[in-house]
Amino acid sequence: MELILASQSPRRHEVMRWMGIPCGTEVCTEPECVPDGLSCSETVMHLAKQKAEFALRLHPDACVIGADTVVYQDDEIIGKPKSEEEAIRTLHRMQGRSHTVFTGLAVLKRGYEDVRYVATHVTFRKMTDREIRWYVSTGEPLDKAGSYGVQGLGCVFVESIEGNYFNVIGLPAPILYEMLLQAGAVSEDRK
Repeated sequence: MELILASQSPRRHEVMRWMGIPCGTEVCTEPECVPDGLSCSETVMHLAKQKAEFALRLHPDACVIGADTVVYQDDEIIGKPKSEEEAIRTLHRMQGRSHTVFTGLAVLKRGYEDVRYVATHVTFRKMTDREIRWYVSTGEPLDKAGSYGVQGLGCVFVESIEGNYFNVIGLPAPILYEMLLQAGAVSEDRK
C-alpha cells in the first residue's frame, strides 16, 4: 500500500527516514480552517485530519498521514513567526520558562480513520538578548512553531523535555508507528 505524508516539512520527512518508512509527499494547498472554540489538542487534530483528507482525495488507494504542530504557552497558540522581530519577541517570552508542544496526527485510508494528539512539555533555559538575536540571525527559527528547532542550533536553549522528543520536532515517531501498524500500512517485520 502506498504511504503518503501530507506535509512539506523536511523535518517530518527526516523522521520518516529515521523510522525506515518510505513515503510519498502531498502538500495540502487548502487554507487551514479551524472552527471557533476548539482546545489546543482539538485544533491540532482537526488540522492534521484536514491535511490527511486533502491527500486522501488525491490518493484514494493510499494510506495518508497528516500532522500539525503548535507551541502552547499562557493559553495561547504560538505558531511560526512572521518576521525576525516576532521570533525575537517569542524567544524572549519563552526563555527561562516552560511551554507545551502539541502535535496532531491523522492516519487515514479508505474506510479507516485514526486521529490522535501528543503533548510534550519543554523548558528553556534563561537566554541573553545577545543569544536570542544571534539565534534569530541564523534563520533557523523563522519556519518553526515557537521560533526554535530542538534538532538544530536551538538545542542549546532547551533545558529539559518531558515527553516524546520527536513530538518537539513535529512527528512523534513511536505513536505514529503504532498508528501505522494498526492501520495495516506497515508490518512489524517491514515486509
